[in-house]
Order: sequence, then structure tokens, then C-alpha cells
Amino acid sequence: MDNRKYPIGPFVIQETYSPGELAQIIHRIETIPAEYRRLVENLSPDDLAKTYREGSWTVRQLVHHVADIQLLHYLRMKKALTEPDYSEATMIDMNAWAGTADATTAPVDDSLLLFEGAHRRYAYLARSLDEKALAIRYNHPVRKIQFTQAQALAISVWHAEHHLAHIKLALSTI
Repeated sequence: MDNRKYPIGPFVIQETYSPGELAQIIHRIETIPAEYRRLVENLSPDDLAKTYREGSWTVRQLVHHVADIQLLHYLRMKKALTEPDYSEATMIDMNAWAGTADATTAPVDDSLLLFEGAHRRYAYLARSLDEKALAIRYNHPVRKIQFTQAQALAISVWHAEHHLAHIKLALSTI
């Protein structure tokens, strides 16, 4: 069951990230939306309704979820960089969001466009961060951890890769 829940393993936080590691993370932010597009843009309604394990979200819901959360990651970074009193991560009820009409029935292309655009901006902003900006922290109340911006970038990439693996499981391509 765990290999279906966490097909790439759980997120493992590092205290610091080297410039090379950060460059790889940012490159992944730039490239992963295209992988989603290649994988899901031509799926049938039946394929979009598949799940990776009993009780999980559908492929359609996963695509919409990833677009939503990746946009949220970008928003958190902008808030942390621009609001000195931003100390706690903006949170949402992911399950409730996954149950809304736009997550259950909207075309996935809408979220692919959102994901692609947000990630272009996200990568651009991430590249502009110096050491001081990368060290800005905020609390994540669910994970009960203080994230630096570098760590937030890393978990954002993990999140996108985690759900990409879920979609591949649902489609039986891994």
C-alpha cells in the first residue's frame, strides 16, 4: 500500500541545498508541466476517471490538484518574500478542493495551462533569489515545520513528481 501512497517515497527535507541542487530543483519546476501535458492531454474520459488505488483521487482530480497546489506554492513564496509578517503558510482543504466541480469535471487542459504559466513565473522568481531570500522561513502548520524558501522549492518539486507517479500508476505506465 505504501508504494502506491508514496510511489517516489515520502519527502525528505534537507537542511540546506547547494547551488547545483537548487539549479536542478528550479530546472525541474520548469520542465515537469510538460511531462504532465504529454501524459494526460489526450486521455479519454475513462482514463481521466482512473485511480491509482482504492479511494484515491482520479487522474482528472490529480491534474487539477497539482495545478492548484503548485500555484499555492508560488503564492506562498511571493507572500514570504513581500510580507515581513508572513509567518504561517497559507493553507487549503485539499480534499474539499478536489471535490469541487472544477476539480471533478473541468477539462484538464485548463489546469495544464495554469500549471505551465505558474511554473514559468515560479522558476523565474526562484532564480532571482539570493541567499538571504532563500533563507526566509515560514511555518507549515500541518507538517509542523519551518520551511526556508529553498526547502519550499524542494517540496514543491517532490509534490509534482509524487502526483505524476500517481497518474502513471493509475494509467499503469510504471
